[in-house]
Amino acid sequence: MTETPRMMTAIGFESPGGPDVLVPMERPTPSARAGEVLIEVAAAGVNRPDVLQRTGSYPPPKGVTDIPGLEVAGRVVSTGPGVSGLVPGDAVCALVPGGGYADYVTAPEGSVLPVPAGLSMAEAAALPETFFTVWTNVFDRVGLTSGERFLVHGGTSGIGTTAIQLARAFGAEVFTTVGSEEKAQAVRALGADHAINYNTTDFVEAILAATGGEGVHVILDMVGGDYVERNWKVAAVEGRICQIATLNGVAEQVNFSRLMVKRLTHTGSTLRPRDAAFKAAIAASLREKVWPLIEAGTVRPVMDSTFPLREAAAAHARMESSGHIGKIVLLTDRGA
Repeated sequence: MTETPRMMTAIGFESPGGPDVLVPMERPTPSARAGEVLIEVAAAGVNRPDVLQRTGSYPPPKGVTDIPGLEVAGRVVSTGPGVSGLVPGDAVCALVPGGGYADYVTAPEGSVLPVPAGLSMAEAAALPETFFTVWTNVFDRVGLTSGERFLVHGGTSGIGTTAIQLARAFGAEVFTTVGSEEKAQAVRALGADHAINYNTTDFVEAILAATGGEGVHVILDMVGGDYVERNWKVAAVEGRICQIATLNGVAEQVNFSRLMVKRLTHTGSTLRPRDAAFKAAIAASLREKVWPLIEAGTVRPVMDSTFPLREAAAAHARMESSGHIGKIVLLTDRGA
């Protein structure tokens, strides 16, 4: 077992607020409990839920550290009782319920995956949150299949760039919405068949025109608000919509007759509160069906920028600017 320091550097905040509330602080180094591994973090992904936690609107689940960060890459330094598939020194990436913005973090064994061959630690840290989320919602929950038409909003976000590549890899025709021509070009390069600039074009009209009025079979939405009604308009008969966030707030009014007439399914989920067994099942599917695509270069994490861990505030400001294309990642001294 590798000896670890008693204290570590982590990023936290005393009270909710803007990016500048994020500051380095000393915290006790965690220890791996039964079924867990302790990871020396090289890189940690930045995600929208981290921003929501920082602003006070998305507190961590009960019993989870208040240190932000839901995905990391690094090396295993120790294992808790009952861990059999991982050993100290393994290069891994992991989905964690919190604590990623730190020098060390614990992770359930089932949520830990090997760093895919050919990827840097920064790239590996950009995988877990978005790949777990897209796989469980798009493929498991609403069952996207080859030959179907798929729409993801926010195509240049971490979720968007992942969803575009996976949907394309598994044979779907991909539609996405973006906020600029630069972003439209970026998502087309990733394999999107149709990129719609929502600032200049009504995506409902554009998609119905492109599909001969039939619409799309599956929609992944992070926007909510007035997009709920518009998604129902653009969905095909018996289409499936999966809601994973409501960045534009809740829908004030919707026409449920459209849901009934089209026989639509509108479902949703959150990943962070789910138990370890549920996340382990997703990890097993990813390792079998997606990790080979990453190692073959068919699917890759799209990287926007990296920041030193101590500059987490700047990373959050970058995310809130909405100018990023792909993932924002924090680097510790091991990842720099």
